[in-house]
Amino acid sequence: MEERYDFQEIEQKWQKVWEQSAIYGVKTDPAKPKYYCLEMFPYPSGQLHMGHVRNYSIGDVVARFKTMEGFNVLHPMGWDAFGLPAENAAIKHGVPPAQWTTENIANMRSQLKAMGLSYDWEREIASCYPDYYKWTQWLFLQLYKANLAYKKKANVNWCPSCATVLANEQVVDGACERCDSVVEKKALEQWFFRITNYAQRLLDDLDNLPGWPDKVKTMQENWIGRSEGAEMDFALPETMGGFDKIRVYTTRQDTIFGVTYLVLAPEHPLVEELLKNNEREDEIRAFISKVLNLSEIDRTSTETEKEGIFTGHYCLNPMTGEQVAIWIGNYVLVDYGTGAVMGVPAHDQRDFEFANKYNLPIRVVIQPEGIADLKAEDMDHAYVDKGTLVNSDAFNGMPNEDALGAIATELEKLGKGSRKINFRLRDWLISRQRYWGTPIPIIHCSTCGEVPVPDEQLPVILPDDVEFKPSGESPLRSRLDFLNCQCPQCGGEAQRETDTMDTFVCSSWYFLRYCSPKNEHEAFAAEDVDYWMNVDQYIGGVEHAILHLLYARFFTKVFYDLKLVAVDEPFKNLLTQGMVLMDGAKMSKSKGNVVSPEEIISRYGADTARLFILFAAPPERDLEWSDRGVEGAHRFLHRVWRLVQAYQPSLRQVTTLMLQPADINLSELNKDDKELLRQINYTVKKVTEDVGQRFNFNTAVSAIMELVNAMYIYKEKVPAEQQNLALIKDGIGKLILILAPFAPHICEELWQIVGGKGYVYQQSWPSYNEKALVRDEVEIVVQVNGKVRDRLSVANGLDADTLKAQVLENERVQSFIDGKNVVKVIAVPNKLVNIVVK
Repeated sequence: MEERYDFQEIEQKWQKVWEQSAIYGVKTDPAKPKYYCLEMFPYPSGQLHMGHVRNYSIGDVVARFKTMEGFNVLHPMGWDAFGLPAENAAIKHGVPPAQWTTENIANMRSQLKAMGLSYDWEREIASCYPDYYKWTQWLFLQLYKANLAYKKKANVNWCPSCATVLANEQVVDGACERCDSVVEKKALEQWFFRITNYAQRLLDDLDNLPGWPDKVKTMQENWIGRSEGAEMDFALPETMGGFDKIRVYTTRQDTIFGVTYLVLAPEHPLVEELLKNNEREDEIRAFISKVLNLSEIDRTSTETEKEGIFTGHYCLNPMTGEQVAIWIGNYVLVDYGTGAVMGVPAHDQRDFEFANKYNLPIRVVIQPEGIADLKAEDMDHAYVDKGTLVNSDAFNGMPNEDALGAIATELEKLGKGSRKINFRLRDWLISRQRYWGTPIPIIHCSTCGEVPVPDEQLPVILPDDVEFKPSGESPLRSRLDFLNCQCPQCGGEAQRETDTMDTFVCSSWYFLRYCSPKNEHEAFAAEDVDYWMNVDQYIGGVEHAILHLLYARFFTKVFYDLKLVAVDEPFKNLLTQGMVLMDGAKMSKSKGNVVSPEEIISRYGADTARLFILFAAPPERDLEWSDRGVEGAHRFLHRVWRLVQAYQPSLRQVTTLMLQPADINLSELNKDDKELLRQINYTVKKVTEDVGQRFNFNTAVSAIMELVNAMYIYKEKVPAEQQNLALIKDGIGKLILILAPFAPHICEELWQIVGGKGYVYQQSWPSYNEKALVRDEVEIVVQVNGKVRDRLSVANGLDADTLKAQVLENERVQSFIDGKNVVKVIAVPNKLVNIVVK
């Protein structure tokens, strides 16, 4: 056995052996319980970062542990391979996106293998390969046929110089990142999924996910944004272009009598009618242009100053009939509610600030308790709490909470409104006017209209050899061999859809494809997904808590309704790991604080990298990078190596690798042997619970370190000829097994050295002996008048009276109470004795 721990030789050796023997390959096996462990698949940027290392190390520990517990574990890996970075690289470097992506995948695959991760590489997928996106297209068509996919006009970021649509991330300070031209908003036909049809189910079914973090469920709940209120109609004095009213949604119909203005979104269809023959048309259009260049986030942010402009027109309050000024504002969105909001400045802080800015009327309609007469001129902020209605005609004196229902009923009676449940969630815009994505399988025919591509013509192949023109326009528009086609229905000339799909579509079903990755006849086989789904443990960053997870839930529910899968939630349990920080900031190239995983693996080994990143912090918290911590993890593995090396010659005479409870007679063991036995079994119990129940990997590693310390103490304290070699070999065998999920390479090597059979990955997780956990003696605290004076070892399980007697007879204790009157003695068995003296 080599005295030196040569991690490079050991890790390369076992990675090669594992790959050649395909020990991580898995098949359905109804005779075994299944466990599906999945980390979010990465974008193939070409380089792993420490966030990847943390994510995948967490998943690998879980997968290895569950395998050793006897589960049939599915642990796959693949690539979220479409997206804008590849397209930008093609434009910048002249490298085809397919080539750039394929090379990056190869590089990252080798990096993942260098970490010793237990992936079944036979199940590898990449969303940019035709054998994957064929089924993305097929699934799109299933939504299309179910009336869940549709096309409508929507505003996009348009660069007039590049003559192309830009993603939000391509717009920097209102300008195109490529040419610095001012970006405009332009209405184009866009494809959407009707996720709003599932809003209530997506909300309700969060209650069926006890294995998800509460913060993630709250984020999704807020994003879905269910609210109960009323829609009401503000009539226009005269019909304008077919409009005779403005419909408003509100959750505060109790304040309808306090409305002093109404605000429209700039995109509201009535706006164009209001601008006809308007003296201020140029001024209003300039304001609208300014607002449309803001992102949706900026428009709805509480930090953005609320701005507006008066249109010169009025509408009528549905309850009072009085005129209400119509404004256009930067904080109203056309696709939330009705695109129009009523202004009640006395009882809404945003409206209060807006009214004060533009000198608009403020009318109090809710009187607070304990204030004789709240007046608008005395208010320095809006009153938004409970109270009694005033200035509200027949509803005066009614508690405002009761008025919500009463006023809704009156609006319905008058035919001017109705109760309404609304959602913040909007339909999912999946169109991308870019090249590197899944082509949308729709054909446009002048005779037949929108025609879905027949199943037998899938996939619609994305051409690899494309030319990116300086205009920035998608190459698909100029590839006539792609664009022009024959209509499947009438056989006439037609054109393909040139929009590609949002990459979130690809990642909304990939976990299903892993179940049947080589299936050429269907997206996934029913017998495979019925066995493997749903994912038992999903692991990834909290930044995906809303969009990706929401879209994956939506897709799964759609597939459930279409009877394609038997589950309606994709992920049973969710772990969102924290970020890796350096000097308190997230690692990034721009900040110059990046640590390369390749550098760490080269210098210390993959086992060290894994062990450190799992030990340094609980998985859900941010981890502060520490070079000293890495070195500490490396030193610990050296200690484990030396411990096994030191005992190896002696252990050859011991035939049994690990002891069973029946092999041990506790009464025959001496004190040192019993303590080592207790430490071995306590550690197995602790690690089993920390990994299997709580995912407290850091405390599990800490317990393993304590066991190694205990074995060194035993080695140094007990003379060699008196050491219990069977017990030592038992401890070393179990140490290797419980450390293996964290540091698999060194443990595989040590397992062979101590005579273990087969691969350590395929061994059963060790059990522990409950009887061995019981100490013969325990340490108790002795207090005098509440102050700790001593600690004594006493027999375990002494009753209170016996414990009191033994403590009072102790010479050191007597020195603290000598000459004093003992008033009371309080004894807590196995914990403490407190002596009260005067």
